[in-house]
Amino acid sequence: MRALLPTLLAAVVGVGVTAAAAVNAQEAPSLAGCPVLRETSSWNQRVDRAPVRSDSAQLVRSIGLTANFHADFGSGRWDGGPIGIPYTVVGGGQRRVKVSFGYAGESDRGPYPIPPRAPIEGGPRADGDRHVLVVDKSACKLYELFDAHPLGGGTSWRAGSGAIFDLRGGDRQRPRGWTSADAAGLPILPGLARYEEVAQGAIRHALRFTAPRTRKAFVPPAQHFASDASDPSLPPMGLRVRLKARVSLRGLPPQARVLATAMKRYGLILADNGSPWYVSGAPHPRWDNDQLHALDRLTGRDFEVVQAPAPGVTR
Repeated sequence: MRALLPTLLAAVVGVGVTAAAAVNAQEAPSLAGCPVLRETSSWNQRVDRAPVRSDSAQLVRSIGLTANFHADFGSGRWDGGPIGIPYTVVGGGQRRVKVSFGYAGESDRGPYPIPPRAPIEGGPRADGDRHVLVVDKSACKLYELFDAHPLGGGTSWRAGSGAIFDLRGGDRQRPRGWTSADAAGLPILPGLARYEEVAQGAIRHALRFTAPRTRKAFVPPAQHFASDASDPSLPPMGLRVRLKARVSLRGLPPQARVLATAMKRYGLILADNGSPWYVSGAPHPRWDNDQLHALDRLTGRDFEVVQAPAPGVTR
């Protein structure tokens, strides 16, 4: 389903950090030969030197000051499905199918190159968000569905909403006010923690996270809100948060350390309503769940809200 790791990395148990990885850490994220958005995309911009917002304390408090961080992905299965948001990679020959949408007015019509047995978040019988993510490596396009259900054995699909993204593009890809497969109107895949990145020693993009209550507002790169609340202490969709520089990484196992480093350098982007400080990733059999759970020691106190760079601005 996913691009295979190079032979050298395939032999590494847990996480391998090589000299080649140090070089690759300076390049833009990629997947199956495609860039995962331009380097100028908000997802790929570092925020380790961005100024702290004046309302950081109240926004962190509203998300959960004492709530623990949670890596919402891993290896194995939970409740019958993979742990995390899966994705699949297809080629140009993949048959495109029709998708009917509940929110048709804010969805990209398609058709979508979805395999009949494409992995669904939570598994085929899940009753949650049921995201389906497909990367067409021949065109470098990303197809994402929310609340996806196969019909007729996968000859067509029904979904709540759907969006198509050019992986060679930047942030301004959807009309203002439109949802996507995510509440913030953002692509999901660019914000997932992927094992292949961690195995190479660095995650070079922001990570997707959720908060229990959000405001009826959004900030770039988000394009959509999912709330009726106007309380200014609540976070808007697209909010950028980072792990504080003073937080020690001492004692963290390798996989957890790579994730924590990314949260200091690139931060987190608020993309959906959900449990506090839940960060998304793709399932993979080589995630070490014990290493990921080492991050549970982090709480809201360890994070701060930053003024993110304007989209398209690089440092």
